[in-house]
Amino acid sequence: QGQLVESGGGSVEAGGSLRLSCIASGPIVACREMGWFRQVSGKERELVSKINSDGITTYGDSLKGRFTISQEKSKNTVYLQMNSLKTEDTAVYYCAAECQTWSGTTYSREKLWGQGTQVTVSS
Repeated sequence: QGQLVESGGGSVEAGGSLRLSCIASGPIVACREMGWFRQVSGKERELVSKINSDGITTYGDSLKGRFTISQEKSKNTVYLQMNSLKTEDTAVYYCAAECQTWSGTTYSREKLWGQGTQVTVSS
């Protein structure tokens, strides 16, 4: 089974920047789509951004322009550059991916989630 490992979260003052990284590891053949969601305690998880294997990107409302998603397909890695951070960006950020895996005998399509990384923006 594939796994997603996130890094890059932390604490920053408002107006600052952070870069999140997510690597898909395990028996991954290729990932059709990778992206980021975020969740504030007590609220629903929301889309931050996603990118597909053709490089087409989607952003959550009001995030495009401050956040930029990119990928290294050969490394099954996705990045999220977050600039001009605001206190309301504080959340746990989760990497998600739809990937094809190979068990040695069978191909499978898996929806993977990372463990989450905390981003805290202070005023």
